[in-house]
Amino acid sequence: IHLVVSTYSPQKHKSEIVDVWEHRHTQNKHTRTHFADMARIKVRAAPNRNNSTALTLYNRAPLPVSSYSTTSEKGRRYRMRPGIRALKEIRKYQRSTDLLIRKLPFSRLVRQICSEYWTVPGEEFRWQGSALLALQEAAEAFLVSLFEDANLCALHARRVTIMVSDIHLARRIRRQDL
Repeated sequence: IHLVVSTYSPQKHKSEIVDVWEHRHTQNKHTRTHFADMARIKVRAAPNRNNSTALTLYNRAPLPVSSYSTTSEKGRRYRMRPGIRALKEIRKYQRSTDLLIRKLPFSRLVRQICSEYWTVPGEEFRWQGSALLALQEAAEAFLVSLFEDANLCALHARRVTIMVSDIHLARRIRRQDL
């Protein structure tokens, strides 16, 4: 049985372990307590408030078995099977007609690509909002159809996970540049 004495200070944390069995030999044989029947006690220092070093005792006796259960039968959380959440997401995105790529990052990408290929110094392209929206619609439609074809390639290979090779094969079948 060990007694842990701790003092808290902001600079460092000190721990000292005192062996209780050392004190056993100094006691009388008839007044000796049975240390095996005693509960384990951990002594920790309270936070240092107004330079006081008061010690707090924590009883380390075993807890009753009924307190070990963390969740009750009513509060038990439902765990979904693998793949159910993915199917819910698929249904959600198939129902919606919203754009999936954010508008501002897509606009920045388009402007960056245009500035790389526009070689007239001092001039820049100006984009209407409807033109950027049409370009984004076309880009998302292209990506969706590409992933549909890549999914068919993965299913043909008896897989459900799309790999890079499936996308390359779909683009090759479409006769697009790689």
